[in-house]
Amino acid sequence: MGQALLRLAGDAPDAWQVVAAVTRRAPPQRVVDGVPHFAAAELHGVPEFDAAVDFSLPEGFDPVLALCVARGHALVSGTTGLEPAQRQALEAAAARIPLLWASNFSVGVAALNELVERAAGALPGWDCDIVESHHVHKKDAPSGTALTLGESAQRGGAQPRYASLRAGDIVGEHLVQFAGQGERIELVHRATNRDIFARGALQAATRLAGRPPGLYSMRGLLFGAG
Repeated sequence: MGQALLRLAGDAPDAWQVVAAVTRRAPPQRVVDGVPHFAAAELHGVPEFDAAVDFSLPEGFDPVLALCVARGHALVSGTTGLEPAQRQALEAAAARIPLLWASNFSVGVAALNELVERAAGALPGWDCDIVESHHVHKKDAPSGTALTLGESAQRGGAQPRYASLRAGDIVGEHLVQFAGQGERIELVHRATNRDIFARGALQAATRLAGRPPGLYSMRGLLFGAG
């Protein structure tokens, strides 16, 4: 994901300026395509920034969060597998900085969550099923995105059921079905390129920077929803 972020930001220098990239270990080249690179242990030396975008591992999350809190800047994080204590630290940090954590940064998925909640509210008593498909190497099931869609359905009053498929190199597909008597509605999102997640994270960082402290969501930034 880091390489996609750098490439997409580099393709639109008028929209985004990358002041630093952070990797687990010190890179052989300290400056790549004009972007200074730092090892994770060198975070204190990172130049000033408006927002940090974090797609690391759970062990790399804490230092990034601490840096953003210390400097009072926004954090956009898609790091998964956080421990309960890390989730608590994230929520506590939101009292001091604008912060967004999401399992999926696709703008289309954010719109799908909005549609699912509205459909669930408009279709009381209908069955709701969520089917998610991913590549064979994805281990967690249901996916985090499917569970988030389920939360949206529950807010609308539905009680979703889940099914998971693992096949080939599927980037990601989520189908939400509402079935009533004699009719059925299907809402589907298909990801065909992983760049959508990096692009969405960059857009989120742009919208989040400079906002008041708080725990934000993709839906909230796009639609003013919860």
